[in-house]
Amino acid sequence: MSTSEAHRQWQQWCEQRTGTVAAPYGPLSLTGTHWLPDLPDGRIPAIPGQWSEAPEGDGVLLRARTEDDLVVDGKPFTGETVLAADPSPEAAKVASGERKLLVMHREGVWAVRVFDPGSARRRAFAGIDVFPYDERWVLPGRFCPYERDQRITVENADGRARGLALAGELVIGPAAPDGAPAGVPHGREFALRVAAEADGALWGVFADGTSGVSGYRFRFLRPGVPDADGRLTVDLNRALLPPCAFADHFICPLPPPGNRLPFAVEAGERNPLAH
Repeated sequence: MSTSEAHRQWQQWCEQRTGTVAAPYGPLSLTGTHWLPDLPDGRIPAIPGQWSEAPEGDGVLLRARTEDDLVVDGKPFTGETVLAADPSPEAAKVASGERKLLVMHREGVWAVRVFDPGSARRRAFAGIDVFPYDERWVLPGRFCPYERDQRITVENADGRARGLALAGELVIGPAAPDGAPAGVPHGREFALRVAAEADGALWGVFADGTSGVSGYRFRFLRPGVPDADGRLTVDLNRALLPPCAFADHFICPLPPPGNRLPFAVEAGERNPLAH
């Protein structure tokens, strides 16, 4: 692929990212994550209904009165129902006006998230600041899986520690002898500990010399699915901001040990922009 075509595709990716983030129920619209153990009376501030863990522990029990004006599956709802975890805000079964009330389950704990298209963060959003495209940050990679997933505990953006399953190491580089990005020694590889999704796609969370300096405190990397030999191209121009960069109520994992790079990755997304 030519440099101009790669740059064009990257620009399209940037535009798609901005559209995804700014969508009515994108990350900017999250205004609260409410863990049920923190709600002894089952009441969520400014949200109607009563929310508690179902007696069997297999969902969230919602109790609503007519005056709560809640909608479930597109119809006005009163009474009781048990709600399973929702796959996405858009698919959330419960709504209160324009707000979507998403049921989620993490490590045995149920919670309700509130997505409001009229959130202050979404109204103030002016785009995503990115580093200029640099083809030197498009590097070869190979995935070295562990014999079995390693589950470790890492701090999350909300200050709580949670489990993170790691599938192996993604070895990146070396850069071409005449094209190593600044700070990356010629001929050197570096590695990130990464997770694998159900379809085999890799993802990792990392920090580097830009973190908290010229960019957000950490970023995500989603390089795709390796081939049968574990090889893939890693384009660090597509390093992306985690959801918690756009709303304070996400619980993104912080980089695990080994994923804090000793040099600056001046590629990819840097920070959200606001009016």
